[in-house]
Amino acid sequence: MFTSTGSRGLYKAPLSKGLLLVLNGLTVMLTLLPQYQELFVYNLQAITQQHQVWRLLCGRLVCLDVKDSFCSSLLIYNFRVFERRFGTRKFASFLLGTWGLSALMDFLLAQAFQFLFDYEVEELPAGLLAPVFSLFVPFYRLIPRMPVTQVLGYIDITNKSLVYIVGLQLLTSGPFMWLLALSGLISGGLYHSNVLWLQKLLFVPAWVSCIGRYILEPLFSSSQPSSETPLGMGATLDIQRQQRMDILDQQLLLAQYNESTRNTRQQPQSGLLQWTRLFPSLRQRGQNRPPMQARPQAQPQPSTQSPLLDNSPVAEEQVALLVEMGFSRTDALEALRATNNDINMATNFLLQH
Repeated sequence: MFTSTGSRGLYKAPLSKGLLLVLNGLTVMLTLLPQYQELFVYNLQAITQQHQVWRLLCGRLVCLDVKDSFCSSLLIYNFRVFERRFGTRKFASFLLGTWGLSALMDFLLAQAFQFLFDYEVEELPAGLLAPVFSLFVPFYRLIPRMPVTQVLGYIDITNKSLVYIVGLQLLTSGPFMWLLALSGLISGGLYHSNVLWLQKLLFVPAWVSCIGRYILEPLFSSSQPSSETPLGMGATLDIQRQQRMDILDQQLLLAQYNESTRNTRQQPQSGLLQWTRLFPSLRQRGQNRPPMQARPQAQPQPSTQSPLLDNSPVAEEQVALLVEMGFSRTDALEALRATNNDINMATNFLLQH
């Protein structure tokens, strides 16, 4: 959704799909049956003073706020890339480990807040929120940052920006959501770094993984999407992601050309959000390429092309259009001559070379 990280949908992510369906289904049921919401309140005071330890399980699984459920679902859907990369068992072990560590961190941070500010934290937002925040640790460390566009020529928009925006929205949805976020980030950092061999202490056993593979995985498995554009045979995720970006660039250039042909007599409008400013990477693609050497005129050589192709005049409007797209004038002239003034073939030629 937010990043180009393999196949779209929930293909090869049965655990993520199961979490989305089950947890959101329970949230909807509790919204329709508010008399049962008290059982899922994450009440720290009831756990410590009344010894209601079961609230550590019920209060830290299901979101009672629809807004929190929606934002956390978006993040789980985006973080499904880790289930595909690590495998379902390792991904489940990460969630289990951070879920257990964050339970301890919640109490420690609540006690520290009470000691520093003399204010007792009685309740925290309910739901699987701390493990969701903990996934930002591998997201920050393992997912490469790829520039997508620029706004106003100064603000960089990357493939990770929208994920951080959704996380910020979830962070500001409640007064003590920051405590769960800090607890999740600390737990995620400790587990991801394998401090004190936590990955060997908190993990999903192999027999549990086998049971889930034969019983639960058939229920939540998804078929491979068939409507995706083929990406070739990239050896790594970075290469596949770059191939997808190249395809999007080509589609964008062709769409720009089709739009310009409708108004060939009109000049491009000036403004803050011009196409060339929003996509400077395409503009610099031709500028960073070394200029092609001009053909010598004094020493005529036999040409394999027809005289019509060599001597055909190049339309200045087509050259200006390619230059506006970001290619150098020399490359635009050569491409138009090589393709006999076919703007579509010239654009594809410049994108591939």
